[in-house]
Amino acid sequence: MNSESELPDLDDTDDDAVEAIETRQQFAEFVRRLSNEIRNHPGSWENSTLADFLEAAAAWSDDMDGLYANQNRANPDVPEWRMFAMILSAARIYE
Repeated sequence: MNSESELPDLDDTDDDAVEAIETRQQFAEFVRRLSNEIRNHPGSWENSTLADFLEAAAAWSDDMDGLYANQNRANPDVPEWRMFAMILSAARIYE
């Protein structure tokens, strides 16, 4: 992907949008889309307050080793932009 406009649309299972992120610009566009989503559809987020969202982001970050193990994927030592997007995406609904 060369441009943020090439990111897939967000939906309930936005794995494609997260996996498409390769650059800082694409990550920034993804964060903008999350911002628009919570403004337009706040009820679709389990964690709609900043405090709840940040707590969920921290909890998901603590538990993400399990995701990588379940998917038989190597857990990267150096984070990529898509990892940050994955954390933010998961924080919307993680309990």
